Amino acid sequence: MKNPCYNTPMKNERSSSNSDTKDQPSYRSALKKAAMGMLSLLPMLLAILGLVGLFQVFVTPQMLAKLFSGDALRDTIVGTLAGAVAVGQALISYILGGELLKEGISLYAVAAFILAWVSLGIVQLPAEAEVLGLRFTIWRNLLALIFTPLTAAATVWTLRTFA
Repeated sequence: MKNPCYNTPMKNERSSSNSDTKDQPSYRSALKKAAMGMLSLLPMLLAILGLVGLFQVFVTPQMLAKLFSGDALRDTIVGTLAGAVAVGQALISYILGGELLKEGISLYAVAAFILAWVSLGIVQLPAEAEVLGLRFTIWRNLLALIFTPLTAAATVWTLRTFA
């Protein structure tokens, strides 16, 4: 029975066509596509994990401390670049930052290092480009590279002004 006002089926009347359920992918099909996507990323993820492990074994806080000179501008740039190629969990960057401060490295360099560690990812670029697209990856990393030293300087200024 049709609704006379709208020429549509009444609420309690079922539609005879099942076209809207045929167009939707099944749960099993969606799960299969997701699994295939993860499998295609597996080689990239394994390579990244391998590089992370190598970095953590071969690069010590003392080695990083030798990169810095004491000049605030140069140390900020070096900290940004060192953090950009560093990989691992963010928690590790905080521990390394503390060790660098103990070694006498400037707060500018340590702030830039930590910010670059968590916002830039040179090692992860191929995987990020694969998942998010090359254009987005390049723009995100370029903007992060520009704003990391500025944010580090603002952080140090804030700490010195209000602490």
